Amino acid sequence: MTPGNLRLLIDCPDHRGLVAAVSNFIALHRGNILASDQFVSPSHGGRFFLRMVIEGQGFGLVDRGEFDAAFAPLARQHGMTWRVSLTDQPKRTALLVSRQGHCLVDLLWRYEEGELDAEIPIVVSNHDTLRPKVEAHGIRFIHLPIDPTDKAAQEAAILQLFDEHRIELAVLARYMQILSPGFLDACPCPVINIHHSFLPAFVGAHPYRQAHARGVKIIGATAHYVTAELDAGPIIHQDVAHVSHRDTVNDLVRIGREVERRVLAQAVRWHLEDRILIDGNRTVVFA
Repeated sequence: MTPGNLRLLIDCPDHRGLVAAVSNFIALHRGNILASDQFVSPSHGGRFFLRMVIEGQGFGLVDRGEFDAAFAPLARQHGMTWRVSLTDQPKRTALLVSRQGHCLVDLLWRYEEGELDAEIPIVVSNHDTLRPKVEAHGIRFIHLPIDPTDKAAQEAAILQLFDEHRIELAVLARYMQILSPGFLDACPCPVINIHHSFLPAFVGAHPYRQAHARGVKIIGATAHYVTAELDAGPIIHQDVAHVSHRDTVNDLVRIGREVERRVLAQAVRWHLEDRILIDGNRTVVFA
């Protein structure tokens, strides 16, 4: 069986010779670089970001453990934060949803069509409404209702499911609950959310109503990583649609849902393909 390729992501303090050092390391182990992108951010006195794809065929360090052990000394020498993944090992992804199914159904369709390099073993919801749509795709649907007096118990059950299914990414596909700081601290993976607003405008609930009252001419959606501060995590992707004075709140909701679907799908795809690096509260996206 032909081995998958490797994706190497690096960030570290910027200085001369970083690209040469990594390239020489790969050449030393008979590697072939298929793609390479880099960026230097002015943050923290200059931060270097690199995404590199290495051909697996013929590379002497295809085994993940061997690569980690061999690369670690070079990483320490240059103060690198880094990670490597294999393209033949799709990330295990959990979807969380409430009652609205437009983002969920879109992701499931893309998954079934092979557009998302993921495995989706579970969909978790605080409502049972969308069970038939999920089970139609042969995916396990788990209903975890919330007791308003003990929300922590439901979050603990979600974390247990993440552990059991070895989840590497969680996607809030219009999951209309605020995750607690304790949940986020214990969560073993990144969490991506879709916010139905062009953040930082119109945060919180009912953004389309707020936008309509303000008479905006564009509406948008924002996909971002979830942090303890509400709707303030690093932004991955945004897009907009034009609207007019003739559009009602319901029109804005309909148009906005179309934007939400494509923005979330693109953000999830970029994460699954290891195209995103975090720069403080910003992202570097090698799209």
